[in-house]
Amino acid sequence: MEVSVLNINGQETGRKVNLNEAIFGIEPNDHVLWLDVKQYLAAQRQGTAKSKERSEVSGSTRKLGRQKGGGGARRGDINSPVLVGGGRVFGPKPRNYDFKLNKKVKVLARKSALSYKAQANGIVVVEDFTMEAPKTKDFINITKNLKVEGKKTLVVLPEVNKNVYLSARNLQGAEVMTASTLNTYKVLNADVLVIAESSLNTIDAILTK
Repeated sequence: MEVSVLNINGQETGRKVNLNEAIFGIEPNDHVLWLDVKQYLAAQRQGTAKSKERSEVSGSTRKLGRQKGGGGARRGDINSPVLVGGGRVFGPKPRNYDFKLNKKVKVLARKSALSYKAQANGIVVVEDFTMEAPKTKDFINITKNLKVEGKKTLVVLPEVNKNVYLSARNLQGAEVMTASTLNTYKVLNADVLVIAESSLNTIDAILTK
């Protein structure tokens, strides 16, 4: 699949790049996409929910009534779960929601996500660029030139560029990440991928090992 390389002014540079068919042209697998997105979202959960059980509630341990003859169940002290203010039975405890996925599954999921984007013409390739200083206005102008303004845009750079990151940080719907940290959820969540030319080599190296 051939894609024209644009500059940050939205003009064609006269060069074209071939998107690797083994990455951008496969038949997407919806099940592995679901698994990878599920794992990503599960890993974001803090897992810090906690309630107090009977032994953890602050209260007297005095026996409230005699053992027999009360006409009801033996509820013990005021920390009993059947009383208001008592402990909670089987309440939530801190836990880790993350789970393991095989590397091949995660690779296939990223390939599937990128293939979906290629099929939907949601990939724009730009020549490598940088910004002299963090300036949101300049970043907005770039999105206008590339005709992706107003869309959820994911900019993929070959390496960390602090000025570009800071320029996009304050914009809703715009995100910047490096090719080595690209994941399935971020690709699917974006309407369009703006990929720096050199990033394609990194993506190829990671996903075609």
